[in-house]
Amino acid sequence: MKDMKQNTKKQQNLFSVRTDLAIEATELAQQSTTTHHAPDGVSVHTKQTDQYTMTTVHILNDTGSETMGKPKGTYITIESEGLKENDTFCHEEITNVMAKALSALAKPKEHAVILVVGLGNWNITPDALGPKVVSKVLVTRHLQDSLPPQILEKMRPVAAVSPGVMGITGIETGEIVKGITEKLKPDLVIAIDALAARKTSRINAAIQLSDTGIAPGAGIGNKRKLLNKETLGVPVIAVGVPTVVDAATLVNDTMDKMLSAMREQTEKTNPFYQMLTDMETEEKYTLITELLNPYAENMFVTPKEVDAVIERLSRIIANAINVCLQPQITLEDMNRYTAY
Repeated sequence: MKDMKQNTKKQQNLFSVRTDLAIEATELAQQSTTTHHAPDGVSVHTKQTDQYTMTTVHILNDTGSETMGKPKGTYITIESEGLKENDTFCHEEITNVMAKALSALAKPKEHAVILVVGLGNWNITPDALGPKVVSKVLVTRHLQDSLPPQILEKMRPVAAVSPGVMGITGIETGEIVKGITEKLKPDLVIAIDALAARKTSRINAAIQLSDTGIAPGAGIGNKRKLLNKETLGVPVIAVGVPTVVDAATLVNDTMDKMLSAMREQTEKTNPFYQMLTDMETEEKYTLITELLNPYAENMFVTPKEVDAVIERLSRIIANAINVCLQPQITLEDMNRYTAY
């Protein structure tokens, strides 16, 4: 019996639910407690409207950081099914809400130099979010010597870059960004990247902002250098959208729903009911890893309409960044100035 428990634990360690979202890490931590409250060292606040749900997770200390598996800091997640749809009213409302949240996290000074970094591979649609956002950001640093002083007083100098991925450039993304940062000496870096979720319902339906930096490629298991205040020497605000879910997580969610539906049709006194319950907590992990190994680590799933959704999401995020960094310019003006 002891050997069986050890094997089960080993299999559970082999199958780790992949997520970049603090809200999902919080949900996982709550599931492991009997009270289902936020773990020690973590506070959670939720605001819900007709258009969106905004959840703010504060990781307050080392205990919370260890439990969550994420650095100390603030994580803001804006969720809405409207992000997947062509809902102009919803998109404008989320743009304004995101701009305010970004301002609260970044606190950009009046004449601060801002560097916007679009992480990801522009050749792969689910990973092209960062580069697409950069293409829509209003860059102004190069205009500092050509605009009248009256306009310059109301405009922050903003630069933007898409460094690509190491598979294209042969250079570590962190090295490129660090080199640019050392030369440009910005006061703030805003990094945008595609993320991975543990729930299929959150794919392309959530935007996460954090003040803890970002690890390029972490969502698909790539280990790259962190982009944060410690590595770059300036504060780093991370913005991300879960655009993929790994195959093992997809199978896990499907089995959860299947087992739940089967249990509802089975009497609790029936031995089959107990078997289904045991499978959910033990055998499920073994079954998933055995069926998907060795392919599970390299398989990721994204919706078929990802092209149109990424285009809309990149516009929302870029507009929010523009409104945040250039508060003297309205959202309507931004749509005139930036290319789509």
